[in-house]
Amino acid sequence: MNPLAKQLNETIEQQNQHVYAMLSTLGKEIYFPKVGILSQSAEAKAKANKFNATIGIATEGKGPMHLDVIQNTLSAYEPKDLYPYAPPEGKPELRKAWREKMLKENPSLSGKRFGMPIATNALTHGLSIAADLFVEPGDTVVIPDKNWENYELTFGIRRGAQFAYYPLYNEQHRFNAQGLKEAILSCQPQGKAIIVLNFPNNPTGYTPTASEGDEIVAAIKAGAEAGIHTVVVTDDAYFGLFFEDTLPESLFGKLADLHPRVLAIKVDGATKEEYVWGFRVGFITYAGVSDELISALEQKTLGIIRATVSSCSHPSQTFVLHALQSPDFEKQKQEKYEIMKGRANRVKAVLNNSKYNEAWEYYPFNSGYFMCLKLKTVKAETLRSHLLDQYGIGTIALGDTDLRVAFSCIEEQHIEELFELIYQGVQDLNGVPAK
Repeated sequence: MNPLAKQLNETIEQQNQHVYAMLSTLGKEIYFPKVGILSQSAEAKAKANKFNATIGIATEGKGPMHLDVIQNTLSAYEPKDLYPYAPPEGKPELRKAWREKMLKENPSLSGKRFGMPIATNALTHGLSIAADLFVEPGDTVVIPDKNWENYELTFGIRRGAQFAYYPLYNEQHRFNAQGLKEAILSCQPQGKAIIVLNFPNNPTGYTPTASEGDEIVAAIKAGAEAGIHTVVVTDDAYFGLFFEDTLPESLFGKLADLHPRVLAIKVDGATKEEYVWGFRVGFITYAGVSDELISALEQKTLGIIRATVSSCSHPSQTFVLHALQSPDFEKQKQEKYEIMKGRANRVKAVLNNSKYNEAWEYYPFNSGYFMCLKLKTVKAETLRSHLLDQYGIGTIALGDTDLRVAFSCIEEQHIEELFELIYQGVQDLNGVPAK
């Protein structure tokens, strides 16, 4: 084992032996090179005032070489903020700004010990890093039955995890904290669980209430007290799009210092929060009992980044930083929030028409981009195909009964027509002639 990896492992074990036990084999072996091209280039950047012949970019004059056909479309930005490699951990100013944003939007983080966000190539990359560091083949990942299908690729196919599923909703149509607790406790023979919490949920658009959030935290604590080493990843992809009486912040804050056997990891980003999906800017942030522990986990994270993507897009990070620093940012974001909330409310108003009761019921939703219909008389895939072929309407079929509708991409004035056509599609398949 590389001495740097060994040193990081010793630090983690000294600071929290439970977190050390959570590491995968890859997690224990990975490290960020202290002596290598990047470190030597960094030293040269600070000291080489005559010639700097280190890192592999081309320069011209006093800045990075670039093509005018590209720079002309980006003239609002300095070439130095676009063309050189970003640091593996991300643009420093952006990391600082994102941390300040986290503190402002998550009051429960006040006084808690957590690191500086590390830039990732959006949310999936952050989840993948967590999987690489903490998931061994045969480990169990606890997720609800209604989940983002990419979890199975990221944690299952890539890392060999098995899954413990629990029903997202209980009989009262609230978050099923008891089901979560039972799924966690089922991991007791292994002594380890990886829990992914995704709120607002994809595909249902559900976020727990504050009291339900407390129940979730209690369920996780119960698992830790039962001796289970617990990695909790909060997938906060749709953070901030809370339209009703929901938990107003990420559970990361309440999990940050919950128990020595609980490691809280926050994965979030600008991708959906700031409506910049193609920019691919996300973050991974660790909470821990000490700065030394957090630093060691961050060094291992940088090792994963260095070994995979090397670093993330510099222009995208610059664009997001520019937005966060703009005096118009909050106003413009609130304007988009109101549009999204209006669409969600309109969906509920339309779906409350009793005529739809024969065709479906809808799962509770209060946030995010999506909602799901639970079909009563037709198969979801059959309806999805029929809607696409006959009406030019695209939806997502999930299992036999569930049809996901992304209201995020439907203008409010078209929402009633959309559901009328979905209803007509159900009628078609049931042999009921159109009126």
